[in-house]
Amino acid sequence: MESLQKEIVLVQKVCEIYHKISKLDNLKPSKDVDSLFTELVRTCIPPSSINISTLPANIQEIRSKLIRLCGEAEGHLEAHFSTILGSFPNPLHHLKEFPYYSNYLKLSRLEFDILTEHYSTFGQAPKRLAFVGSGPLPLTSIVLASYHLKDTIFHNFDIDSSANSMASHLVSSDPDLSQRMVFHTANIMDVTDELKGYDVIFLAALVGMDNDEKVKVIDHLAKYMAPGALLMLRSAHGARIFLYPVVEAQQLQGFEVLSIFHPNDDVINSVVISRKFADPVNNDHGDNHHHHHELGIESVIPLSCKYCEFQAFNNPLGQRKMIDN
Repeated sequence: MESLQKEIVLVQKVCEIYHKISKLDNLKPSKDVDSLFTELVRTCIPPSSINISTLPANIQEIRSKLIRLCGEAEGHLEAHFSTILGSFPNPLHHLKEFPYYSNYLKLSRLEFDILTEHYSTFGQAPKRLAFVGSGPLPLTSIVLASYHLKDTIFHNFDIDSSANSMASHLVSSDPDLSQRMVFHTANIMDVTDELKGYDVIFLAALVGMDNDEKVKVIDHLAKYMAPGALLMLRSAHGARIFLYPVVEAQQLQGFEVLSIFHPNDDVINSVVISRKFADPVNNDHGDNHHHHHELGIESVIPLSCKYCEFQAFNNPLGQRKMIDN
């Protein structure tokens, strides 16, 4: 009963913040925008057992709208700071100007550790990596390329040409990254055979902001990625589902789900890593339960229980939760 009461208070608080955000003239960085989104994040970060599937229809609708507002605000924030960083002769020397840079350092280290655990090519690092939805401030690619994957070529995809222009400018003065960072202006749904050339593909959290959109992108990647290539996705868990879309195991038709990590520190996104099956898989979402039973994915995450208790373990970045095969 106490847990239910906490969930009710949480949802009420999120709805209050949503209504305030929805009344703003725009979502570009400002005192009001920064204050409301900071309040929203602080509300959603503490551990919660809230289950997305049990939310009433009106709350589901508010959540969907809120995720899109968060995406819009995040785009404005990244563009704002990309412009600031781009004004310096060496933009990459000033990344700490971005207020959430430390979070990207933690998330990128977490994702690198997960990737290293499952990428097995005789101890070698991926040669070619694609990041889909890189935006005007591609910090994940920059951090991974600078500190963790120092010989990997990064191909960044974004549908917005101005975002790619800003991002490209940030690395243009760096003699190393300017040679290892490539920027493509394209809708990933229009990119086909080229996807076979990547060892790893990262899918940004806000590429596909509802279930249908996310599934279409994942199915497209499943069709064109190379067999055995890894797909890294960002998801959300607990009350953080009000900030980002959730990637469910059953959405990953054509992939073997390897691990799902749920950080419970100030890193907001969960991380899902999967491997493209070698054999063709029929992407039929009409019978998800039966299909995933055949693939053995129920051994990774029970489809009937999204928020079960997962094994917890310590790591240098603080506590994180893991489901592992």
